[in-house]
Amino acid sequence: MRLITDAEVASLVTMREAIAAMTAAFEQMGNGAVALAPRVRGAAEHHGQGAAIAAMGAALPAAGVVGAKVYSTVKGQFSFVIVLFSSVTGAPLAAIEANEITRFRTAAASAVALRALAARAAGALAIFGTGVQAHAHAEAFLLTRPFERVLVAGRAGAPAFADWVTAGFGVPAQAVDAATAAREADVLVTCTRAVEPLFDGTIVKPGAFVAAVGSSKPQARELDDALLARADLIAVEWLPAAQAEAGEFVRAAVGVIDPERVVELGKLLVGGHPYQRRAHDVVVYKSVGIGLEDVALAKLVWDRAQ
Repeated sequence: MRLITDAEVASLVTMREAIAAMTAAFEQMGNGAVALAPRVRGAAEHHGQGAAIAAMGAALPAAGVVGAKVYSTVKGQFSFVIVLFSSVTGAPLAAIEANEITRFRTAAASAVALRALAARAAGALAIFGTGVQAHAHAEAFLLTRPFERVLVAGRAGAPAFADWVTAGFGVPAQAVDAATAAREADVLVTCTRAVEPLFDGTIVKPGAFVAAVGSSKPQARELDDALLARADLIAVEWLPAAQAEAGEFVRAAVGVIDPERVVELGKLLVGGHPYQRRAHDVVVYKSVGIGLEDVALAKLVWDRAQ
């Protein structure tokens, strides 16, 4: 069994390749060819020092692999490892440091949703947050759509982030407050650790696409009930995970989220749901991260490493 480091992952995979891998994985899921293991968590404290462990996984027999991601949380920091097995022989193939994979896979999955669900005429992109996932989503979204400008809303480092976007992608970017970003953008992506909504959902444009990716804990939410109630479609990776882990679902008032408007991304990709986007539709994509994404990208890394 081989150990593959984060440095190797970064050298072996590009964001475009990650987006293609996520597309194929969600199509397999939409066709019913995937089994998922939900996230499990455990936490303990000793002498005032807390530590947590979590794991989730997936079986992708069409890709020839099964696997699981395990990660620790200590002092608010995550460390990720994926163990990948052959689905043909059952033999372990690799242990892969997965901090880079996690950076890639979350943004790549969001880009799949963006490509499928955002209005074609979307010109302004708003990014909430300035951390690792904000950078990854800027790359994934700007590779996927030709945005005319980028608005950055963050508690720290927003001007520097905007300069990075302009210099790296040639798209004008500026730091703005959250309300301006929410009001002016056609596509919004929230990549924060907020526990309460970032903006008033009533000010979001008709026709907007909103990707919320910042939290997978039921007590935290980035979007408010006003936006969820307005949404003509709410796309999720896997419904059981969203219902258990997304604060937007767990904390929504009764009746805000109509189950008929909630659809798994894979089903949308393969035509398993009859949704047809209208110009004025508000579409929300809520991500909590699922093992499908990790194992699919780990398989891509394994293939490249041979």
